[in-house]
Amino acid sequence: MKTGIATFVTDEGIRPDRLGAALEERGFDSLFLAEHSHIPASRESPYPGGGELPRVYYRTLDPFVALTAAAVATRDLIVATGIALVPQRDVIHLANEAASLDTVSEGRAALGVGVGWNREEMRNHGVDPKTRGALMAEQLAALKQIWTQEQAEFHGKYVDFDPIFTWPKPVQRPHLPIYIGGESPAALDRLAKYGDAWLPRAHTPAAELNRVRQWLADQGRTDVPFTIFGAGTDQARLDGFAEGGVERVTFLLRTLPESETLTALDELAEVANKLR
Repeated sequence: MKTGIATFVTDEGIRPDRLGAALEERGFDSLFLAEHSHIPASRESPYPGGGELPRVYYRTLDPFVALTAAAVATRDLIVATGIALVPQRDVIHLANEAASLDTVSEGRAALGVGVGWNREEMRNHGVDPKTRGALMAEQLAALKQIWTQEQAEFHGKYVDFDPIFTWPKPVQRPHLPIYIGGESPAALDRLAKYGDAWLPRAHTPAAELNRVRQWLADQGRTDVPFTIFGAGTDQARLDGFAEGGVERVTFLLRTLPESETLTALDELAEVANKLR
């Protein structure tokens, strides 16, 4: 089973280039970075993890900038968003950013996507929280058009543009992989229609992983690998993921200064080595 790292890169923690190099040195295959453009000062949406919103949410670097820094400092590391808040982004800019990252990394980019939870943050981007899922479905369909067609166009309810030219196209063919985050029925529907991989969170039970795998097969999708997002270090649970055919586990890494981060990575590498 492959192992990666999921984390927040901020202005107060290790630099993304140093982090990428440290991951590759320790045998991790991937880096998944979280995204929040901002945190509204007046927020009613509860933090899904419970309690106060952690400081890292307020200070995240743009993931495509940070992943580019990690990419140029490494040779084989997969550089991925985990997750990009697609409804809050202009789809044409997103297509260009992701394809540019794939170009700079020489085909090592992946786009992890989700609809998000912070309703006030969405509204500041002009997004109606009630329709963010339908919006993202159209955005994912439009991304594929932009990435694979010389002249792309899309005409939907939420995304609408006449024929356009945009380069670069992704290095990977037909395009860089789209990892769908979320475990809801709507997220799974997007996975079946638009996803290349599933990115469920670590609390997802093994029985649910098996059910989704069978459900995807019933939809004619037997080609969808699973990457667990933000796992802990419980060995029995990790062994269960391996036995369940999970392709990759990403360990949740706290955002810390460089020296403390390297120590934490050494500890996680010991756990990871048992799974490889």
